[in-house]
Amino acid sequence: MPALRAESSARSGGGAGCSMLTRVSPETLSSPHSLGDLEHKAIEVIRAECPAVKWLHSYAVLGPHDYVDVFEVPDIESAAKVSMLIRSYGRASSEIWPATEWETFKQMIEAMPARRT
Repeated sequence: MPALRAESSARSGGGAGCSMLTRVSPETLSSPHSLGDLEHKAIEVIRAECPAVKWLHSYAVLGPHDYVDVFEVPDIESAAKVSMLIRSYGRASSEIWPATEWETFKQMIEAMPARRT
């Protein structure tokens, strides 16, 4: 679902990154143009129910999913809520993939104890 495509914003660094892979049910759309209506409905609900979510990017993709959205959330519960709302209002299936920025990941590795041999 390309929800909140127009709401992309600069990364603030305060939350966790997530990717959401979405596949819209074919029965949901009566025509390609009805996708816009579905998007607006999803945007309104997510804005109202998840004001702390910051949309960063949205992509239409080829493959088993229709869209990949990248967003920032304060916690995993907020990401789950976005997914549930997309499933309910967007009539789509979705997967949430939490992500760690590469620099943060490297810092985590560096902070780990050295391997004992």
